Amino acid sequence: MKIGFIGVGAMAQAIIQGLLNAKFVPSNDILVHSAHKNHYENYAKKFDLTAESTNQAVAKNSDLVVLAVVPAIAADVLAEIRGELSPKKTLISIVSGVSLNRLEELTDYNLPILRSLPNINSEFGQGMTAVAANENLSGERKVQAISMYEATGSVNELDETQFAAFSAISGSAVAYVDFFIDSLSRAGVKYGFSKEMATKIAAQTTLGSAHSLMASGQTPAEMIDKVCSPGGDTIAGILAMEEAGFLPSVIKGIDATIAKSTGKS
Repeated sequence: MKIGFIGVGAMAQAIIQGLLNAKFVPSNDILVHSAHKNHYENYAKKFDLTAESTNQAVAKNSDLVVLAVVPAIAADVLAEIRGELSPKKTLISIVSGVSLNRLEELTDYNLPILRSLPNINSEFGQGMTAVAANENLSGERKVQAISMYEATGSVNELDETQFAAFSAISGSAVAYVDFFIDSLSRAGVKYGFSKEMATKIAAQTTLGSAHSLMASGQTPAEMIDKVCSPGGDTIAGILAMEEAGFLPSVIKGIDATIAKSTGKS
């Protein structure tokens, strides 16, 4: 199976690195092309990928064609490769805001298409990806397409109406979690830790907390209660964060993310 990437920006590279780390396919079965020749050729050379000279060549020579360009040029790129797409190939889009219906309009109503929203953690096998398939993608073909994301983390099949909210609490939230880790780290610096040590402590604590939550099957509230002793330090900190507006600020951040992505801001 050959997987072609049209566009090799940060998200495409995260997926590619995840696939390489998982040994999902041989490296030279990953084909790449982008608008910047030096960029994609050097990237392909570094990781022993196959650099194609055009977008059409990527589409022609791939079984899974991953559209990984910015939304503003998606229509132009699809017009460029449309002649190389066929029902024997699967188009996988990671383009934000472009629906399955629109992808069909721009390509072929008989084309198997998977719309997806991965996140940057795919690089390390810890990705979280939402997918939605059109009616032409089913059975083994659908399993094959989704398996690409299963190799890089977890997958949720969702209705497209949920994609904007998913993107906010998964895709964008990677930055928000890192923002929280950095905030803990800065607090550590305030009380005498080096930034490097404080960041290591905060990151490992966040990682361990997430793992414990997933492994326990308990709710976040239940895990919080386990740590908060009556009259103790932790509940004092929780109450202070609540008083400062921690929960409303998080929800406002998610609201703003969704509003921006849906054009309502």
